[in-house]
This record gives sequence, structure tokens and C-alpha cells, in this order.
Amino acid sequence: MGTRGFTTAILHSDRSRPIEHGALHKPIHTSVAFGYADARDLARVFQGELPGYAYGRQGTPTTAALEEKVSGMEEGIATVAFSTGMAAIASTVIALLRAGDHLVSSSFLFGNTDSLFKTYQQMGLGVTFVDPTAVANVEAALKPETRMVFVETIANPRTQVADLAAIGELCQARGIVYVVDNTMTSPYLYRPKRHGASLIVNSLTKYIGGHGNALGGAVTDTGLYDWSKYPHIYDNYKKGDPARWGIWQIRKKGLRDVGASLAPEAAHHLSVGAETLALRLERTCANALKLAQFLEAHPKVARVYYPGLKSHPEHERTKAWFRAAGGLFSFDLAAGIDCFDVLNRLQIVVSSSNLGDNRTLAIPVAHTIYFEMGAERRTSMGFGDGLIRISTGIEDGDDLIEDFRQALA
Repeated sequence: MGTRGFTTAILHSDRSRPIEHGALHKPIHTSVAFGYADARDLARVFQGELPGYAYGRQGTPTTAALEEKVSGMEEGIATVAFSTGMAAIASTVIALLRAGDHLVSSSFLFGNTDSLFKTYQQMGLGVTFVDPTAVANVEAALKPETRMVFVETIANPRTQVADLAAIGELCQARGIVYVVDNTMTSPYLYRPKRHGASLIVNSLTKYIGGHGNALGGAVTDTGLYDWSKYPHIYDNYKKGDPARWGIWQIRKKGLRDVGASLAPEAAHHLSVGAETLALRLERTCANALKLAQFLEAHPKVARVYYPGLKSHPEHERTKAWFRAAGGLFSFDLAAGIDCFDVLNRLQIVVSSSNLGDNRTLAIPVAHTIYFEMGAERRTSMGFGDGLIRISTGIEDGDDLIEDFRQALA
């Protein structure tokens, strides 16, 4: 984002290039087809030799403006936008890995990502799940055929913080693609490039969009990985700067072939929502800390999992790396208290499965987003029946505390 501040750069990103009719926002381009006066130019666009748009499935001027904005936020060289965060992850794996390859992944994954990687296992991809809070666990899992390491910054819902810096150093030393899912922190709280990330995933639906009104995902190439040494780049995509071969293949073999395209209307919502990312997260993180501290002291709460608390195992790591500890935490109710009774007494907090919204949302973890995992696996991961996940919003903090006070009375 150059020398400009985080929010200033986002606000004026669209205007870095001419916009039709002097508009302050890039408009919504709904056309799926783009015509060229010279048919040779159309062919050159298809072959990647000329900037432009060939077909809406591979991008539009509206999605391109959002991609440029996300690249700036993540200090990347290029971004590909997708219809959802899960589409971004799935398409990246399809584009870069092949049967027989090996992936090392955090075992503290978002439930859908865990399910996806297990599906890829059934299709011939080797996947080893490890505790990423210590780099030694990642290193011990590496094999000669390991091509990728995948971690999340802060795990959902128990908020473990991966050993991001040391894992980055390990991957750089071994020539392994290092993918960091930055959804839980967003580029405002943390920039994975600073710890060696090759690719950064964001679910734009969450904090970047922020308003719960549009789905979207993105993959950003930081420019740190040497794609000229990666064995799975197809000859068709070995054109121009080798630093862009990987992201070009993700766009072609991922976005184009899978077809998980971001609609222009959604891209516009996400782009406008991103303008207030810093402002929203300042309030959201302050509310999360205040509420987590209140719940940690409450007699009907057994334990709170939030990296902003001194009791959290990775608290010092969180302070060193992140601007704040994020807006998501979870807590275990004391034995004998029904989580549904507590949730149903909340008057401001909404029972909902999303996170990163302006509203504070709560969900019973074991009964919803991790239900398909099965009781045995949930127990091994510490997801008891009384575990509640909270995604704090931007309400007045005192109102949130009072809401939980009466719900736990």
C-alpha cells in the first residue's frame, strides 16, 4: 500500500486507475462477455499476452478492482477472487497439487476445510494433520513429496495461534509452498507475508466485507515463492515473470476450470465493506477483549479461549505478531449448564453461524459447525457440548456485557 496509511489506501484504491464518468467507486460490470475490435487482441487476452477480459467466469472489471484492493492490503503482487473462501482453498489445491503429493495441514482447521482436505485424501492426495503451535510438529510431518503447508493464523473456535514465523522459515528453507489462511485476523491485524507466506487466503465474507451481505474469497500471491522451481507449473502458464506463474495457474486451473466465480454485485459489496475494515476491527477487538475478560471471571464459565487473555498459551505470541487478538473467542460453560438455555436468553447477541459481522453472533459449536466431525473427534479437539463460540461485533461493549450477565444469571 505504499507510504499511505491502511485505510487511506483502501479508500482510494479504485481511483488509482481511471473510473468511468468520474465515479468514486469502480461500478458494477454485469457483462459476462467482452468484445474486441481486433480479433487478434481477443486471442492475446486468452493467451495471457494482453491485459483484458475474456469471459466473466475468469473475472470482470469489478472483481479486478477488488483483487487489486486485497493485493494492496496483503502487500501481495496479485490476487484471484472467488465466490467463497472455501472455493479459494479448494481451487488452489486443485491448481497446484496432484495425486501423490503431500500436504501438511493444521489439525485445528475450520470444519469445512477439514472436510475438504479429507475429501482430497480420498482422491489420492496425502494429508497429514498436525498441531501447528510448534514448528517441530510440522517439520516432523514433512516428506520428500510434501508440496504445501497450510495453516490458519488463529484457529476457529479454540483460538490456537500457529507458530507462523518458524513455519515460514521452515517452508522457505525446504522450498515448500506456505499457505496461510488470514481470515481470522484479516490484513489489518496481521500480514502473513512478513513471516514468509507464499499464498494468503481470505474469506472476504468475514471481516473484510464485514456486513454479512456478500460471499467471497481470495488468494493472494506475496511474491516470495520461486515458482520457476515448482514442478507442477504447466508449460502454458510459464510466460512472462516467473513470480506470477503460480497465481496465473490458480486463475486458469482453479478459477476458470472450477468455475467458482465471484459475482460483480458481491464484489462491489465486499469492496465497499473493506473501506471500514480498520475502524470496525478496532471496535470489534476491543469488545472481544472486554467480553472475554468478563466471562473469564464469571462463576458459570469454566474457561475462555481468547488470545488476548494472559491465560491463553499463545498470548505473548499474539502480542508480538498481531495488532490485536481478533474478534472471535469461545468459552466452556460450567458443568450442568445447558448452552441452548444460555443462548436463548441472549437478547442482543444473535444465534448465527457467520463471523466477522457487525453484529455479535453466537453458536453452539458441537451441535452445529463441528457436528459432522463426530463425538470422538470433537472430544479429541476439546469441543464439549457446552462450548459456545462468539464473534463480537461493533455494538456498545457495556450492552454486550449486560446481555451475557442476564443470560447467565
